[in-house]
Amino acid sequence: MIDRELLEILCCPKTKVPVEMLSEDKLKAVNDRIGRGDVKTVDGSKVDKPLDAGLITEDGKTIYRIDDDIPIMLIDEGIPADQIT
Repeated sequence: MIDRELLEILCCPKTKVPVEMLSEDKLKAVNDRIGRGDVKTVDGSKVDKPLDAGLITEDGKTIYRIDDDIPIMLIDEGIPADQIT
């Protein structure tokens, strides 16, 4: 789990929109789509590994994975959320 103080200062590196924890329902939906091979990152790379946890921008546009409790806030590795809905 991410420290609350860290979560309060994190934002999308491209748009500067704040992020929040990805809900369990959305996490499941993302991982279902990843399992089907339907998810790509911003740079077009296929996402092969399910997310243990994630962050989503407050505008709901981009998802960032969390690996070993470390948010991966790289623009090219963001996941456009419109692939999930």
